[in-house]
Amino acid sequence: MQPGGDMSALLAQAQQMQQKLLEAQQQLANSEVHGQAGGGLVKVVVKGSGEVIGVTIDPKVVDPDESATMQDLIVCEMTSASQEAHKLAQA
Repeated sequence: MQPGGDMSALLAQAQQMQQKLLEAQQQLANSEVHGQAGGGLVKVVVKGSGEVIGVTIDPKVVDPDESATMQDLIVCEMTSASQEAHKLAQA
């Protein structure tokens, strides 16, 4: 047996595990999670990374002429709040 042979195999195994972890993290970040409330009157779609990518509000609960604007504003503000929370966690 060569000196350091076991260390080389261990290093290769660690690199494979690191690659698998990175792939799993990427898959999680790209996943979508759907939630709803009020019997489906409000629906939200969030990426695994925490990014809010969609909000749908049934026109029955708001002025139909304002629902699209409200949905856009909610997504924008949820994204902003999420970014601030992330900054706080990094501090």
